[in-house]
Amino acid sequence: MTATNPDAQASNSPPENPQHPKETTAALALGAVGVVYGDIGTSPIYALREAIKASAGDAPPLESDVLGVLSIIVWSLTLVVSIKYALFVLRADNNGEGGTLSIMALAQQRAGRLAPIVLGLGIVGTALFFGDALITPAISVLSAVEGLEVVTPAMTSLVVPITVAIIVALFAVQRFGTTQVARVFGPITAIWFAALAIVGVMHILNYPYVLWALNPLEAVSFLVSHSDIALLVIGAAFLAVTGAEALYADLGHFGRKPMVLAWFAIVFPALVINYFGQGAYVLSHGGAVGQPLFEMVPAWATLPMVVLATMATVIASQATITGAYSITRQAVQLHLLPRMTIAHTSVSQSGQVYLPRVNWLLQAGVVWLVLAFGSSSALAAAYGISVTGVMIVTAILLFVVMWRVWNWPLWLAAAVIAPFAVVDLAFLWANALKIPEGGWASLAVAALVILVMATWTKGTRILFDKTRKNEIPLDFLADNLASKPPKLVLGTAVFLTSDSQSAPTALMHSHKHYKVLHENNVILSVVTDNRPRVPESERVAMETLNPLFMRVTLNFGYMEQPNIPKAMAICRKQGWKFDIMATSFFLSRRSLKPAANSGMPHWQDRLYIQLARTASDATEYFQIPTGRVVEIGTQVAI
Repeated sequence: MTATNPDAQASNSPPENPQHPKETTAALALGAVGVVYGDIGTSPIYALREAIKASAGDAPPLESDVLGVLSIIVWSLTLVVSIKYALFVLRADNNGEGGTLSIMALAQQRAGRLAPIVLGLGIVGTALFFGDALITPAISVLSAVEGLEVVTPAMTSLVVPITVAIIVALFAVQRFGTTQVARVFGPITAIWFAALAIVGVMHILNYPYVLWALNPLEAVSFLVSHSDIALLVIGAAFLAVTGAEALYADLGHFGRKPMVLAWFAIVFPALVINYFGQGAYVLSHGGAVGQPLFEMVPAWATLPMVVLATMATVIASQATITGAYSITRQAVQLHLLPRMTIAHTSVSQSGQVYLPRVNWLLQAGVVWLVLAFGSSSALAAAYGISVTGVMIVTAILLFVVMWRVWNWPLWLAAAVIAPFAVVDLAFLWANALKIPEGGWASLAVAALVILVMATWTKGTRILFDKTRKNEIPLDFLADNLASKPPKLVLGTAVFLTSDSQSAPTALMHSHKHYKVLHENNVILSVVTDNRPRVPESERVAMETLNPLFMRVTLNFGYMEQPNIPKAMAICRKQGWKFDIMATSFFLSRRSLKPAANSGMPHWQDRLYIQLARTASDATEYFQIPTGRVVEIGTQVAI
């Protein structure tokens, strides 16, 4: 558990503990096809093309080269997605929720001395996800629009402007929410996968020998005989599994069973068939590698296929963007980032949120990537390193969960994770070779996010420690004021604090300046649990200190939006009688300034202070009636 600091972070009213309508497994599976598998489902646009280019350079590839590349791609999908994620990672849910921060919170429950390492891994995984969130919309939309070059070469000069226009429009409509759009996500993406399979079958029938690539020895033989370029090919083939991390991140939206059903019944077969179809097309056309996915469709279907691909890539981008919103919200709740304005765009789905600041930062970054790299082939070099990093972090945290939470023997947990770790490290090594060519872009984004999270986490801890040194123990002050009470006034005063054991700064300053005390004083702390949601029966903990003072702790999960008035209604059922219109909420508003010896470098002090200034208003964040709030300013050196 981590106490929330009420002095610095905002959101408009979300639904708490929403009642989701029950849907059939088939309906949820169709939704998962659209939302979860959009990213990995658009990989055929560029994955095989880049892998064959890496294997043969500018020369036409040999048949053995194409079969070897296909075998690497198919078995990568099998090992990474079908086995690692579908059979193991999706089982490591935190009360139904998934993602880097969810598995981090789950691992922290039993981490013990490993807790700081687990926290560090969670920060690194989250930061790498943001790097992925920038590149996915850029490469997905750009690669789809490049299909216009197949329709007519005259469109080449318009590819980048059209891509930028689509991206700007995509981010501009985010504020309206995804509820209406999500209704067509599944059907459109299902049509996309059907098209992939149909086109693939057409060319496999013309060149059935391509199915020999199902033999894993083809992959082994290729890597052995091409050891000098093996890592380059592995790095390019990894593009076929990018998006696998979305399975775990979106676990809470659909559940494991529908997601696994969607993968094995629709997505996996369609991807494998299409990759084999592309391979058959390349071999039957003399090894020419241009835009095989678009070239292999009949001429009359090229433009419709480009339009369908563009729609599919927009959907894939939407999934990554909403994922960035969700992980930012979790990071705010877990106090890894300052509070931000969070708009809830659905009355029934609490996970559908919109963060204006994140939206416009993402848009600026995606547009810059498109303009800076100019083509999907150039962006392919930037893609992969952040995704492999997320996968490795997930594998390490899964090992901790197996060992410490599931109580598996250490040797068994290590034996299960080891093969996945070997594959992930091979992909990481291969993608590391692309850092000078573009991989630096996603790593730079991740490094910036790590710096911000580390600064906020460390600065908040330093501020907490300094504040506690200057504060009086609450029990001591409460006993003194109860034995010699000052003038009492009617009503209830609620003092928000992150430290329930110390007298809140707002209480001390209020008593110092007004020389009075309310007849009922409540020291209120909001705590974020390491579970996604906390049941109502565990929401409130109350303790009466004496007739004048009471200590109340409100518990919320890291996927929940704190709503203090609503939680206080539960307190009524437990005996705390109050009138909300006769209750005043006292908050401390700290003005920070750098100190000579803070524990952080001077530049990091400045960064922390700037982050604190951008934090959204606590009154809105905790959904307290604005007319009942009194803010008392204090100056603190950090």
